[in-house]
Amino acid sequence: MDYKRCSQEGTCRHIEACCEQLLAELNCDFVGLAIQNSDGPDVRWHYAAGNSNEKYMRITVRYGKGIAGKVISTGRPMTVEDFPNHITGKVLEYPIMLAENLLSAYAVPIQINGMPKGVLLVGNRTKRIFTETEHRVVLLAAKGLEEKLSSNRRK
Repeated sequence: MDYKRCSQEGTCRHIEACCEQLLAELNCDFVGLAIQNSDGPDVRWHYAAGNSNEKYMRITVRYGKGIAGKVISTGRPMTVEDFPNHITGKVLEYPIMLAENLLSAYAVPIQINGMPKGVLLVGNRTKRIFTETEHRVVLLAAKGLEEKLSSNRRK
């Protein structure tokens, strides 16, 4: 399945609802879903809630770069607490932070058929430290998306 567009309407609605619910539950400013392209290593942002513009749809990062690329390459969560301070790499390698004016973010990997292929990111336009409880909420949402995306990809 190519994730540029949903091939199944139910999957699109499920993902959008999950992002909107997370936005409300965590009272954050932005929730986004990035997925690695099926035909190469690049990572694109496909869904967003709380977005201030449509720039996220045009953002592509290389595997291993920025938040999405690093989370997918390591398979581990990543926290940014005071962007652009204390980041690894260059500011321009974090286009989602720049496009949405985010200062804080927490991103977790999404496993698709057992491999890290996506990222669920929550962010704020003010400085914020996400709590362990909030981390668990994001991880739980990611697990729900994993199930939906993995089952959709097999079809």
